[in-house]
Amino acid sequence: MRRTSALATVVTVLLVLGACSGDDDGSDTSGDDSPTAADSAQPSSSPTGTARPGEPQAIVKNRKVTWGLAFLPGGDALVTERESAKLLRVTPKGRVTEIGKIPGVSAAGEGGLLGVAVSPGYETDKFVYVYFTARSDNRIARFPYEDGIGRLQMLVTGIPKGDYHNGGRLAFGPDRMLYASTGEAGRENLSQDKKSLGGKILRMTPAGDPAPGNPFGTLVWTYGHRNVQGLAWDPQGRMFATEFGQDRFDEINQIVKGRNYGWPDVEGMGGDEVRFKRPVLTWTPSEASPSGLTYAQGSLWAAALRGKRLWQIPLSRNGTAGRPIAHFKERFGRVREVVPAPDGKSLWLTTDNGDKDGVIVVPLT
Repeated sequence: MRRTSALATVVTVLLVLGACSGDDDGSDTSGDDSPTAADSAQPSSSPTGTARPGEPQAIVKNRKVTWGLAFLPGGDALVTERESAKLLRVTPKGRVTEIGKIPGVSAAGEGGLLGVAVSPGYETDKFVYVYFTARSDNRIARFPYEDGIGRLQMLVTGIPKGDYHNGGRLAFGPDRMLYASTGEAGRENLSQDKKSLGGKILRMTPAGDPAPGNPFGTLVWTYGHRNVQGLAWDPQGRMFATEFGQDRFDEINQIVKGRNYGWPDVEGMGGDEVRFKRPVLTWTPSEASPSGLTYAQGSLWAAALRGKRLWQIPLSRNGTAGRPIAHFKERFGRVREVVPAPDGKSLWLTTDNGDKDGVIVVPLT
């Protein structure tokens, strides 16, 4: 239970950019299902996002618990399966090749094979990066990929693991540094402990070392997180993240070097706004439980698990958020990841429902 009460309002959209919170499958028992944003509304704040999703197409079906997705330079996607530890290669026409299993994965609860990222220098170094749960911890590794999975090189070990709140997203930023989101593994005190890798956003070089300019001289970029599973940047280089709340508010935060995002002291908009960076916007967990996040054509797009929809959040040129718009409510069940295709003309989604998961392509019109 949070120690500081959040504002007792329904979903709040700030016209400033801000900070904190997280829960994966939305185990909310509060009964508060009041919408914080209408399913269809005119966005505010002079947003630049005019894209609208077209008719989606399921190009991969009947897989089990698809999780992360990242594109290779040629346009094929790499997709992870959380429980099987399989890495799949998917063509734009939906042909699936099982590349192999990532060794050392111990899948249980929300843990397993999670995020995947492709090196920005892949055409020369051939590296693919994965985030996975091992027997004792969560880990980040890389391997050379051409015809198969090469020898794993462990980059980061010792990330706390638990049945819940394992984080797991990997993404390269505009600075070509690798960012990783971690959860506090159900141990709230880890989030405020800057010496722990739990409940953080990490920033590292492609070789896994603390990146130059990190605020504490370690891998830690920001702290005070509960469970972050979505990372994105807009064209101006502003970084955003989704975060699972506990009982009342899920969040999108603007991520700023060295800032504290409040967990476990604050959920939503409450708390000392000098000490804690406030969120860009919040939802109730029943509407969201947001996982993947991306930017495309003037909007942030957030994948919702418990909310079973895709959220579009228009952004103005100065980074202020318009009112969220919900798409495909309950059409595909739990949406885990959202990534723009290399040509920017479509979004690729993964779902997380159990035995009938896969990849859905949504054209942007």
